[in-house]
Amino acid sequence: MSRRSLRTLLAAGGAAAVMALLPASAQAQPFSGGDYGAYGQEGQYPTTSFCTGTFRQIGPTQFAEGMALKYFYSDKCGSFARIENSRAGCAAVLQRSDNGVGRVDGWVSETVDSGINYAYTMMGNNLNDRVSRALLACDGHDLVNTGWY
Repeated sequence: MSRRSLRTLLAAGGAAAVMALLPASAQAQPFSGGDYGAYGQEGQYPTTSFCTGTFRQIGPTQFAEGMALKYFYSDKCGSFARIENSRAGCAAVLQRSDNGVGRVDGWVSETVDSGINYAYTMMGNNLNDRVSRALLACDGHDLVNTGWY
């Protein structure tokens, strides 16, 4: 191997090592638990082309500390939670019950991205007699929820 190709290889490896140490972009990451993902459409955002334009807000907007919580439902795709006018440290949460009794069997959350004041979750499949609800949680505490739909 020539000295030039060895230097190029070392420089590329050094750049890769530096990039690995830098933080990724400030995108919020979804979190989930329980059996979330067990049903169709779960793990996708409501902006997927199959579901776009099919959602409507169900129930009144809930408020806590000047922040708004909304619950959206589509009889084609399921539901999602959205928070608006939110501060950092808050998350939109969607909880889903498998059998309609309002017990949390699966959940998904999305934190507020840096530089914006809203967040929305991936979809939960509350079709076929399953139910779900939206929550606004900040700093590990549930502030308000929509009730089960």
